[in-house]
This record gives sequence, structure tokens and C-alpha cells, in this order.
Amino acid sequence: PRRNGLRVRAILFDLDGTLLDLDLGGFLKRYFVALDEASAPLAAAHPPGEFMASLHAAVGRMMEPHPGETNEQTFYRELLETTGVDLREHWPVYERFYREGFPTLAGTSRPASGARAVVTTALDLGLKVAIATNPIFPRVAVEHRLSWAGLADLAFDAITTYEEMLACKPHADYYRQTAAMIGVAPADCLMVGDDRALDMPAADVGMRTFYVGDDVLATADLRGSLEELAELLPRIV
Repeated sequence: PRRNGLRVRAILFDLDGTLLDLDLGGFLKRYFVALDEASAPLAAAHPPGEFMASLHAAVGRMMEPHPGETNEQTFYRELLETTGVDLREHWPVYERFYREGFPTLAGTSRPASGARAVVTTALDLGLKVAIATNPIFPRVAVEHRLSWAGLADLAFDAITTYEEMLACKPHADYYRQTAAMIGVAPADCLMVGDDRALDMPAADVGMRTFYVGDDVLATADLRGSLEELAELLPRIV
């Protein structure tokens, strides 16, 4: 079935700024301050600020191409090489942080308008649905943010996290792997997101795109609100 050149069997939803109304800049500030505090036992043997600088650099390395390695493997390797700290040995420190500290970082975040309606519409129509958030976080952090978005109870076909993804947005390999995870060709996927630079490059692998942001320079097949997408879906499936 087609409508206006669209053929949809699966939808990839970005999370932050799309399904979750979140001040990303403010959230990341709170996140790294809290992460710095949690990292104190590991940073004690390093000059002030050095461990966190290395951690930031390791996050940056995750976002560059690293064929054959998961994002998690790249992150761990980079941090081990620069600090001598093997996170596999010290993961309980961060396990406690994600269990106790991370949930306190929600701030003013809330479900985006129309988020639950569009996701449940897609699921009711029998579409495959992936939470296509940039996979620089472990799964537990994504699950917390899904709960902030009021979506934790829904069954998704895939959630992109750093444990299993081999690339980050906006690299083509990220989008190809996500499509493969849900068993749908990229050409049959619709990527929904608010970030022109990270989400709309899904078009480079043949995905259709739906833009929900306010950047007038963003190029997409369709643009509008999540409510409008929910109304459109039955007509393009």
C-alpha cells in the first residue's frame, strides 16, 4: 500500500525531544554533574578533572565510526586506554548510579504531546516500532527515560542502546542495523524525529522521514505534530 510515495511497515521514533519533552541541554548538564559525583571513587587516583575529561572523550569516540565494535565496547576500550580503569570491574558503581541517581534527573521532562497516541496507533496497526534513540546510554538509562515519557509499559520491537548498537546517529550503519533488528527493509521504515542533523539523515539509507521539530532548514518527506502523524498513519499503512 502506498500514499504519496510512502510505504510504511515500521516506524523508528527518536526519544528525547520527540516522544519525551525534555530540555536536553539542561538534562545533560545534570547528568554529567551526577555522573562526576558517582565517578569520584574511580577518579580519586587521577588529577582533578582528568577522569571526566577522558570519559567525555570516550563518549565522543563512540559517536565516530568503529566498525566491528559495539558502542559499549568502544567506550570501555577508550576509557581503559586513557585512564587504566576497566569499567567491567567497576560497573557496580554505575549500576547503583543508574538505579538510584539517574531517576532523580528527570527535571521538568514529561511525555510529549501526542506521544502515547501515535505509538499506540502504530502498534495497533501492526507496525514494527523501534525506539531509535542515539545509543550512547546503557539500556537502563533508556528505560528510565521511557518511563518519563509514559511509555515504559509498551512492548517495542527494538530499543537502540549502547550495549548492542555498532554505530551512533547520524551514521548510515546505525539506521541499517536498526532496520535489521526489526526485520524491515530501510525503504519500508519511517523515521520520526526532531533533530535535523541526527534524525533526518535516515533518508540516506532509503528511509522516509517525518520531522517534528521547528528547524525551518530541516528537509523531510513529511513534517508536523505527533497528533497529525497519528491521524495520518491509518491512511499510509
